[in-house]
Amino acid sequence: MAFDGITTAALTRELSDRLTGGRIFRIIQPENDELLITVKPMIEKGGGTVKLVLSADPSLPLVYLTDNSVMAPQSAPTFCMLLRKYLQNGRITRISQPGLERIIRIEIEHLNEMGDLCHHVLVIEIMGKHSNIILLAPTAEGNAATFAALPENSAFAAYNGGPSHGAKLVREGEGEYVIIDAIRHVSQMVSSVREVLPGRPYFIPETQGKRNPFTETRENFCSLLSSAGIPAPAFLVRSYTGFSNVTAEEVTFRTHLGQDRSVSEFSKEERELFWETFQALLLDVQEGRFAPTVYYHLGKAATMSLGEPVEYAAMTLSMYKDLPDKQYGSISSLLESYYREKNTVTRIRQKSTDLRKIVTTLLERDVHKYDLQMRQLRDTKKRDKYRVYGELLNAYGYNIPEGASSAVLDNYYTGEKLTVPLDPTKTPQQNARRYFDRYTKLKRTEEALTHLTAEVRTEIDELESIKTALDLSQTDGDLIQIRREMEDAGFVRRKTDSRSHKQTKSRTPESRPLHYVSSDGYDILVGKNNTQNDELTFHTAAPTDIWFHANEIPGSHVVLRTEGKPFEQIPDRAFEEAASLAAYWSRGRDAGRVEVDYLEKRGVKKPAGARPGFVIYHSNYSINVDAVIPAGVRQESE
Repeated sequence: MAFDGITTAALTRELSDRLTGGRIFRIIQPENDELLITVKPMIEKGGGTVKLVLSADPSLPLVYLTDNSVMAPQSAPTFCMLLRKYLQNGRITRISQPGLERIIRIEIEHLNEMGDLCHHVLVIEIMGKHSNIILLAPTAEGNAATFAALPENSAFAAYNGGPSHGAKLVREGEGEYVIIDAIRHVSQMVSSVREVLPGRPYFIPETQGKRNPFTETRENFCSLLSSAGIPAPAFLVRSYTGFSNVTAEEVTFRTHLGQDRSVSEFSKEERELFWETFQALLLDVQEGRFAPTVYYHLGKAATMSLGEPVEYAAMTLSMYKDLPDKQYGSISSLLESYYREKNTVTRIRQKSTDLRKIVTTLLERDVHKYDLQMRQLRDTKKRDKYRVYGELLNAYGYNIPEGASSAVLDNYYTGEKLTVPLDPTKTPQQNARRYFDRYTKLKRTEEALTHLTAEVRTEIDELESIKTALDLSQTDGDLIQIRREMEDAGFVRRKTDSRSHKQTKSRTPESRPLHYVSSDGYDILVGKNNTQNDELTFHTAAPTDIWFHANEIPGSHVVLRTEGKPFEQIPDRAFEEAASLAAYWSRGRDAGRVEVDYLEKRGVKKPAGARPGFVIYHSNYSINVDAVIPAGVRQESE
């Protein structure tokens, strides 16, 4: 799933068509490495407002247009305030992509406090862990005319295929553009290639000696083929910017020359075919002939119309023509849809890192403690042997000679001979007392350990359910509820009710159970943590509603609302879909098929003093289902 140069080209084309000429209306920074810029496009381009998401998250960098809003933080970060100073109310004059680099340049002009026309460039570099958002300005030597002529100036031209490709660094506008600030600072201690700090000149580092595909010539392309002893896909990826493995494999597939053949073995006709196919793809990119598509594996179950995504691309992939696909009207809608869940999971995992660390540490400690206690508990099982030793010594001790180290006595419990070890320095009565003392000690130990192991086992179960709830979390509200549960259990220190904490809580929407609607129109509610599970099961669900839970593994309580209908009148498909949701929202999600218990909610009970989410039930039914969200089920807004 590569966000390659061709995806960036499709995105640049879309942004240019929608936003060029528009004015920047609002800038917020909802996350440390993410911006949301609201733009008012020109009337002839539809007017209204458009929201542009720019994310430099190292694990998931993204750029796309969206209609969704996010809540602005209470106080704007420094970089956001800086952008507001330079870009607020500015007009977007041009959006471009240098070559096929994963870089988007947004050129903006605005009036400063003195009424002078100023120019700035907002650069978004989508480069994995090196992703960044950088604000540039012309240096004192530059001027508006130089800025406007940037695509034609010598430095830019050199980048786009000139001799500078052989230099150590490929520099764009060096000496003409200076970094005002960046959302992520990169010092020389972090990177020896380029510093990203205020006041430093801006340039694009060399992309491992790769060439600009738009300026390549037929002669040079064929020459490179003859000297490269690698397969065609690897040749494209290593030689040219913007080509991911998938795009390179697609070009090779269209030639029918084979994915594994070395390009140096190509005949003259095959090189010409490879060149023509390569150019045809680039022509589609240059002319904006994009077809954003996601390709899927075939569903694993009859209830699934689509399986997991195989790949997405900004254009049609012929090599996946036999797979089911979903086409989108724009690359932004594809990226937003495809990465929404992944981005949510990534963000929530980052925010829950501290809680996960606490839970993992406590769980490891409790499991180790439980194992030790169980070994000690097993050792207490031999206490009856010591009681028998003591009784036999009291009964037959008068026959044991002084100083004996053992005695063979008749065991009147079994009728067999029993060898009893003795301390030769003690009398038989003293040895008997020693065995009775050991028996009494082990009996007390068993009583204490039985209680302690039950407590530790209960705590392990609660920690495992909390760990599962953290995995299932989707919103900040979910994490707040989980933290409250951990505070109530004493796993973390309770936060003080400072004013800032109260304000943060008030600005975070309360998390609620997930709401699905089955294929037959029945409501299905899914708790995402123990707090929601208790609320859903014992306050929301009616006695005749059907309650589901994955068998003997932590997971969500799922309630199928029956609206008072008898059990036997509910369609089998509704049971299967609710059970699949219970399996999906459990720790068994990755197990494939999961056994799920279900019964009327009236049969679910909560023992007095039980931990949150803990219930007991009897006389349930069971069903084995795939841990998936069924295709016929739709999710309602929370």
